[in-house]
Amino acid sequence: MSGLKLFNTRSGVTEVAPQLAEVEADVQDLVEAHMETMLGVRFLASEYSTGPVHGGRIDSLGIDENGAPVIVEYKRGTDAGVINQGLFYMAWLMDHRDAFRYLVRDRLGADMASRVLWSAPRLICVAGDFTRYDVHAVREHRHSIDLVRYRFFGEDHFGLETLASVAGRTAAPKAGRRRGTAKAQRTATADGAMAELAEAVDEALLGLGEDITKVENKTYTAYQRLRNYACLCPPQKAKVLVYLKADPAMVDLVPGFARDVTGLGHHGTGDLELQLQSERDLERAADYFRLSYAAA
Repeated sequence: MSGLKLFNTRSGVTEVAPQLAEVEADVQDLVEAHMETMLGVRFLASEYSTGPVHGGRIDSLGIDENGAPVIVEYKRGTDAGVINQGLFYMAWLMDHRDAFRYLVRDRLGADMASRVLWSAPRLICVAGDFTRYDVHAVREHRHSIDLVRYRFFGEDHFGLETLASVAGRTAAPKAGRRRGTAKAQRTATADGAMAELAEAVDEALLGLGEDITKVENKTYTAYQRLRNYACLCPPQKAKVLVYLKADPAMVDLVPGFARDVTGLGHHGTGDLELQLQSERDLERAADYFRLSYAAA
């Protein structure tokens, strides 16, 4: 299989009928080779053994942009057992945290191993298709689960489509559950104004779609589809910082409002930084938010 290419029906690309893989391993090998690009997950291990007592092998283990452990399970076609199989491994993982920390330490270093986000473990199921019962079932579980359908388009194109993305019950609430909080706590201080602005940013980011998961990290709040599309930092005295996945080269970089932070250290993920100081800035940011949401 050649390198990953995005399937595009425009720009003269010939349309090819979507197909399933010949064998499950073709899907697994391709996703593992491009896991960070496709899923926003750093690859750690393939066919990870859970030991002789448990008697299983996790298809892929990884860690996402926010430090959360990720299990990825694959099926060539439609398989009603993929979710339960993944949850079976999830239970093992949560009972064997040291084993995962050692794996992270060996692959990515001690600092990353010390920052594993155990409050938001994830299961990603990649399969040829899912039933409506699968989509319903993930909403009944307490873990974060993504159902992702794949297709091959000829020999050089591969597509992933998220059918369901459900936040775990340990994650922060989704849109609308805490609306009105900022209005009830308004103050005349600068700090209070920025806290209120941060609440408004939160609502705007969550309001972009129904497939958004909100993940609280120590230094930022991530807004995630399959991957992060925005990270909101705690409000500062005079501004609120938001980092987006939108390509800085594709937007207007306005001094004092939007800047390219590629290669610069900062909290959260994304190369486009927005500095918001007022409700007017938030209105200007709306198009940037939508562009980043689409990019994720």
